[in-house]
Amino acid sequence: MGAVARAALLVMAAFVVSRALGLVRDILIARQFATSPELAAYVAAFRIPDLLFVLVAGGALASAFIPTLATYHARGDTEGGWKLTSAVGTWLLIISGTAALLAVALAPWIVQYVLAPGFSPSLHALTARLMRIMLGATVIFSLSGLLMGVLHTHQHFLLPAIAPAVYNAGIIFGAVVLAPRMGVYGLAIGVVLGAVAHLGVQLPALARLRPRLRLLLGLGDPNVAEGIREVVRLMLPRMGGLAVVQLNFIVTTILASFLNPQALPSLDYAWRIMLLPQGVFALAVATAAFPTFAAQAARSELRAMQETFARILGAVLFLTMPAAVGLTLLREPVVALLLQRGAFGATSTAAVAWALLFYAPGLIGHSVVEITTRAFYALHDTMTPVLVGGAAMLVNIVLSLLLLPRFGDPTNLARGPHGALALANTLATTLEMLALLWLLRHRLYGLADRRLRRGVVRAAGASAVMGAALVALSWWPTFQLQSPHVRGALGILVGACVYLLVAWVFRADEIHAMPRLILGRFT
Repeated sequence: MGAVARAALLVMAAFVVSRALGLVRDILIARQFATSPELAAYVAAFRIPDLLFVLVAGGALASAFIPTLATYHARGDTEGGWKLTSAVGTWLLIISGTAALLAVALAPWIVQYVLAPGFSPSLHALTARLMRIMLGATVIFSLSGLLMGVLHTHQHFLLPAIAPAVYNAGIIFGAVVLAPRMGVYGLAIGVVLGAVAHLGVQLPALARLRPRLRLLLGLGDPNVAEGIREVVRLMLPRMGGLAVVQLNFIVTTILASFLNPQALPSLDYAWRIMLLPQGVFALAVATAAFPTFAAQAARSELRAMQETFARILGAVLFLTMPAAVGLTLLREPVVALLLQRGAFGATSTAAVAWALLFYAPGLIGHSVVEITTRAFYALHDTMTPVLVGGAAMLVNIVLSLLLLPRFGDPTNLARGPHGALALANTLATTLEMLALLWLLRHRLYGLADRRLRRGVVRAAGASAVMGAALVALSWWPTFQLQSPHVRGALGILVGACVYLLVAWVFRADEIHAMPRLILGRFT
């Protein structure tokens, strides 16, 4: 746990920087484009490049490549490990390059008949052009994702954690320098520049490992071929799971394209705001904990893995529960505080806040799923999360179709039907979380249930008290007279202070573990 705590703290700090830059990116984009149809085209165009990256070189590769490469290192076969890395990188270039070229050729038809059938013809054409630009980032990210897996296997977390920050810096450059002259095309070019920076920032850490990389298919070398087969075996089910997540985004894009053109950007902003605490807390801890999970599973130390998982999950819930409550109750002032400036006015704030109302409770589910799936991957079980995620996707689609015609006012974005799409996502993710926890409990013969149950009850109690304090604050006449920006900042400050105080009074284990976590002694 000490190693996990130190790595998690380092990764969390880098993720805070990355999320801060991501927030700056969203602020700059909102100031210039608000929830305009042009931004809707940009959001839709991003779906296919993102899908290709995730399937070919994103989390699917990491979850399969890290355990396989770790096996080579465990038996002292360093040369075999570099050959495996070379072969996987060569195949990634071939596959991602071919997929990107096909998507470039078929972009107009993909947009019109698959991705955004509800868009106008002019938005169809704009979306296709933006997609073609951003597909260039897919090939670059394929190499960057592989490099990240190599560094994580060698317990190098800092530069891979910084990589998303420099990626956001590229998009910020596109928003600040290019977009004023080129419009929304500047954002698309910024995505490609960010991908280049994402790869480049990790190269110094790779150089310190003295890599022996080359173009290599590896099929004629039995040792390498065995590793490739293991990567593919582990990767295919994980690709299915990630495809499920991406299909959820695509289904949301398809359905939102038939609504007001501002609906899709409103959903995207709300989604990103909801994921701010998830990225800082859950994703950072999950990234740092995965190698430890993998090592414990490889040594068949299921009892130790059970304890590690319970402590990590308790810490994540301790941080995400109050964040979910706070985002729900402070949704409109938080959106105003973060985004309302320039072209982004009160109408856009109301539209995003409406979606955030239904996305925010799902923060808990998304965070727990992030941790739980890592535990399954460490156990070399990539199929269970795929099957559960596939069922959750079907639930999401069914709920979206059922709720959309009966939800909200199509003429009023502040209460629009796009809220139904956010609610369906939250309900489906919550069911996915519960199913994965139940299944993992059987795989690990328990989850340190007493400790976990005690932590959840205390965090939930402290969150409830915090929520009551925020409701009381919202009724205070002086608070109501303040600007949305002041109400957002003051609400966050009051909520955090109340929660930490109540958690301390409740003797929550996590509140006392924080100093040890900071010192790298989370025991």
